[in-house]
Amino acid sequence: MYPLPWPGCAALAWRSTAGGPHANQAGSRRNALSSFNDDGSLVGLSRRDAAPGMSASSEHVLQERGFDVVAALFGTPDAPPGKLPDAALAMLMHGIILDFVARRLPGPGSEVLAQEIRFAMDPAVGDKVVVAGTIAARPSEETASIALSVDCARGRLAEGSVLVRLPAEPVTLRPEARPDIILHSHRHLERLMQSAARAPAVTAAVAWPCDRDSLLGPLQAMREGGLKPILVGPRAEIEKAAAAAGVSLDGAELLEAATPVEAAMAAVRLCKEGRAETLMKGSLHTDELMGAVVSREGGLRTVRRISHVFAMDVPSYPKALFVTDAAINIAPDLMTKVDIVQNAVDMLHALGNPQPKVAILSAVETVNPKIPGTLDAALLCKMADRGQITGALLDGPLAFDNAISRAAAEIKKIVSPVAGDADILVVPDLEAGNMLAKQLSYLAGADSAGIVLGAKVPIILTSRADSVASRLASIALARLLAAAQGKRA
Repeated sequence: MYPLPWPGCAALAWRSTAGGPHANQAGSRRNALSSFNDDGSLVGLSRRDAAPGMSASSEHVLQERGFDVVAALFGTPDAPPGKLPDAALAMLMHGIILDFVARRLPGPGSEVLAQEIRFAMDPAVGDKVVVAGTIAARPSEETASIALSVDCARGRLAEGSVLVRLPAEPVTLRPEARPDIILHSHRHLERLMQSAARAPAVTAAVAWPCDRDSLLGPLQAMREGGLKPILVGPRAEIEKAAAAAGVSLDGAELLEAATPVEAAMAAVRLCKEGRAETLMKGSLHTDELMGAVVSREGGLRTVRRISHVFAMDVPSYPKALFVTDAAINIAPDLMTKVDIVQNAVDMLHALGNPQPKVAILSAVETVNPKIPGTLDAALLCKMADRGQITGALLDGPLAFDNAISRAAAEIKKIVSPVAGDADILVVPDLEAGNMLAKQLSYLAGADSAGIVLGAKVPIILTSRADSVASRLASIALARLLAAAQGKRA
């Protein structure tokens, strides 16, 4: 026995496009179907209201999120919607049908006593499904048999019947806050890595890879065929780290360097001489590596300022989110921000986004002379209008909520193609960016990849606390950027 109602049990599987029951009823019971009150509450049918011949229908568009939920429940969270086990798809269809019983016919207060569902075709993401039900019979004073069908443009998905016990009196279900399910399928970074797998392998100069994580990333990328690492550092320490991690150094080139600074300088020299197409940070400090990169003699400077971008895979955001600059420029002035924006835009072009949406963040969404970041944001947008920044849609100042939430933008009456749909978040300074990126990682469960732009080669700048998976994603970014640079050369 399954007590109902449980509205919303399958709502995560679809987006409603045409709600409300459509009556085809006998006698005078023209308003007896489950209905919504003005306060949003649902009222179901009682034993005295339900009569054979009453019917209702609703339309929904199946969403990828519903398939993700049943995949996670069945222990196959990485399975694409078209590859789910039959039992998982059956569970999804059961949820759709029982949610209809709970919300439409007979509605709140019913209890499922038995069900017989026959599955004719697998559902698919994007299907616009019509769920239709009719009270076929009243086997007893307490019960009703509901004949049900689920159809889409491709044909019938399922049909069958559900036997329910009706409540003695109409039951009203008032709206209330319900727990949300946050799924993290890592799909955004996975797609990036899949794209990188189609790009040529790159040679990377890895500076000071003297611990497990800084060594495992490039070695795993080498085994997968995407990276040719040159490991720069003390051979004895690198071999010791490899032995402790249980991995082989076969296939990797080793270049001796006695100190982290020497390793950084040697790795930069490999890139400058064209022997390596990307530079990767090992277990040395960031300032030791970047000091060699920005050196006026032998460094990797270009006419652009160097800046950093985090590629964030945030569970609650529908696409990859890029945060800049959270690691290099401490308090950038306006012209530095121009390069920060253009570096990030050019990177997204290389990743296949021809016109990324750039949100210039501040604490508020209006220009306030007392908040310097709002002035910079307004100037950057005007510079984009005048062609000083190209290849993107810019808007700012925008508060963080306006940048990533359409609902928040609508409340503030912000009309913008960027607000609520940003690809790139440009922060006012390093402190704000670093806190934002780490909050997304540690509070929102985001995965991240890090890359430094504006130098002669892409620089894989990972944190010493980053996982191997994060390092692999950063390598994938560098691989795509190196491939794009090769095409432009």
